[in-house]
Amino acid sequence: MSSRRTGPALWALALGYLSFGTSSLAVVGLSAPISEDLHVTQAQVGLLVTVFAAAFALTAPLAPVVLRRLGRKSVLLTGLAIMAAGGLGAALAPNYGVLCAARVLTALGGAAFGPSASVAGSMLVSEERRARALATVFAGMTAATVLGVPLSTSLGNILGWRWATVGISALALLSLALIAALVPTLERGEATTLRAFGPVARTPGVLPAISTTLMFMAAQFTVYGVAGAYLTGRFHATAGQVALALMVFGIAGVAGNAAAGRVFERLGGPATITVALAGFGTAFAALLLLPANFPAALAALAWWAAFSQLFQAPQQARLLSLVPTQSGLGLALNASALYLGMSLGSLLGSTLLPALGTAWLPAAGFFPLAAAAVAHRASGRRRPGTTASATPAAATAGRA
Repeated sequence: MSSRRTGPALWALALGYLSFGTSSLAVVGLSAPISEDLHVTQAQVGLLVTVFAAAFALTAPLAPVVLRRLGRKSVLLTGLAIMAAGGLGAALAPNYGVLCAARVLTALGGAAFGPSASVAGSMLVSEERRARALATVFAGMTAATVLGVPLSTSLGNILGWRWATVGISALALLSLALIAALVPTLERGEATTLRAFGPVARTPGVLPAISTTLMFMAAQFTVYGVAGAYLTGRFHATAGQVALALMVFGIAGVAGNAAAGRVFERLGGPATITVALAGFGTAFAALLLLPANFPAALAALAWWAAFSQLFQAPQQARLLSLVPTQSGLGLALNASALYLGMSLGSLLGSTLLPALGTAWLPAAGFFPLAAAAVAHRASGRRRPGTTASATPAAATAGRA
């Protein structure tokens, strides 16, 4: 595929990821109007994130099995169509129960689209550009926190949360149209069945790698999941400063994701992930040791965000190399672990914050982060005759 056509195709996939990420997180910024309109508490609205995450985590590994008769491009388009339908259902929801059901439907569409988009992105380019392609596609997810959620919140405040949800569905339909036009037909690869789970799970390095993602995200969301309360209590941040801090976090995350491909090409997958884990740990150490100084907190948050997003694309590239003939299933399991980690971390943060206080909350995050480091080290222990590097093996992923 020519580079002239590859770039637009990758960005079309990234736009789909933007609609997916915004769909999953937008209710955070729309909690007040949803609460008022449907006569529920904001805590109940907050559970809509958990509903989405749980539905996604449970169905992402099953999506390649259910949709195995469809071509890769058809899976992408089907996922986006389901996401758009879920968004429209949410916009029309007469009560909280229907809204929950619509969130589940949206998550089902995301479970079909997200892992498949990463696989498609990896197949559009040559081996040496695979990590950069994955970073481009995943840029849509990081952009959701910087652009998608703030814009949907602003639209909700102006026109109402229902129209904001319609706007997110329109974004999904736009990405559907662009993917249909710009992404070529891709080889199906080996069909995924329930029996494939066993061999994939037994592949050396796969379960430790997925555990790394789970624990990494749990560490992150131990603090990020309660970011507003943490910044207010630890650094005496005002509401405006909290918004600024989250924006800085998002921008730094986009920068980290953009650098991931180049760092991967220079260091290789395992070393890049090790660097990400180490940088993440130093950021949490800084949050523990810094005085209650807001500019210093911004610097630590930016450092944390950059290294946290340095992790994502190389981790996906490693899984592509470990299970090249079942790449969709491997990335689906990784995506499931990602959302389970988000839920686990948010639960840990909200539970431990009253007991530990804001000053010591990052210390709690060190435990899942240490577990992620141990799992990552275990994922590099290969059987004789295999290599630990993600790069050479990834060559076969494009033929999956």
